[in-house]
Amino acid sequence: MFRVGLGYDIHKLVEDRPLIIGGVNIPHCKGLLGHSDADVLIHAIIDAMLGALALSDIGTHFPDTDEKYKGISSIELLKHVYALISEKGYVINNIDSNIIIQEPKMKPYIPQMVKKLSDVLNISEDEISVKAKTNESMDSVGEKEAVVANAVVMLRKDK
Repeated sequence: MFRVGLGYDIHKLVEDRPLIIGGVNIPHCKGLLGHSDADVLIHAIIDAMLGALALSDIGTHFPDTDEKYKGISSIELLKHVYALISEKGYVINNIDSNIIIQEPKMKPYIPQMVKKLSDVLNISEDEISVKAKTNESMDSVGEKEAVVANAVVMLRKDK
């Protein structure tokens, strides 16, 4: 049996915050604003994983009103959600995702992101697609005010 989930996230770019995307700290003059480390890609993947099994969303599991999640690495949140999926008897078949950001360019960092995700989720790197897009200088992303990510995750029942 297969289950599919769709995830989406957006965070503002601000000064005095690290830019962490896909678990990778990317050198840049701005970072993502959020209660946790605001890793937009991992948040979208988490939402897709939760959605695939109708387990609500990231805000339900990790509310921004809970101080224990303040500044937490999104990798830790991902590990928790992966455990939930495993408990339900599912494994990840594949992930397809997009990072929409005007700058900096993501291409040099994508292999590191894929490696981190592969290690945490116990799937091979060729089962994870991370693509980067710009918004052609349009809207808040194109004006370098925000970063968006979306993801599709396919789960399959473990044998």
